[in-house]
Amino acid sequence: MANPWREHPKLRGRLHAENPDDVQVIVHDGGPRLTDHAPELVWVTVTSCDGAVFSGRVLNQPVQLTSVCEGSEITFVVPDSGAHAIMVTEKYLRERPDWIIQPCHQCGFSELFDAPSDLMRAVFPGPQPDDLMMELFTAFCGVCGGVQVVQPRDAKLGEDSTPAPFQPSPKKWWQFWR
Repeated sequence: MANPWREHPKLRGRLHAENPDDVQVIVHDGGPRLTDHAPELVWVTVTSCDGAVFSGRVLNQPVQLTSVCEGSEITFVVPDSGAHAIMVTEKYLRERPDWIIQPCHQCGFSELFDAPSDLMRAVFPGPQPDDLMMELFTAFCGVCGGVQVVQPRDAKLGEDSTPAPFQPSPKKWWQFWR
């Protein structure tokens, strides 16, 4: 088969009807903790795939992004939940297998815009003790601004190592005494 991605289950129903190598992908300069540039949705022509990781060429010029332009070659994945594929970095792909990312409590998006190590540095700046083990942290969803819980796969959180789904508090952030 010349273009195996056309039959890939992750892309089923996402490819353009008239241009079957084209798919919409969220491109970005990073997530909300690392940049104030909003993500943008662009068309990408798929050029290759390796398992569930795809490569392609951006077909239209993003309006405000600095890291992506028309003609850029990008790598992207299709999340387990969420409406669109998302651009990823090599660093993200290296770190991703070591983390459990709970889908956003608002939109259901199940990937991050940034590598977990970059997010941890943004959330917890400054030197960290060498013996500190991150059990979990929260990140803002790059799609809608909701909350995602991120946990190392090998973290021990009690008998069941899967954290409970995030439940936003009915209290305001300043109402800690109620």
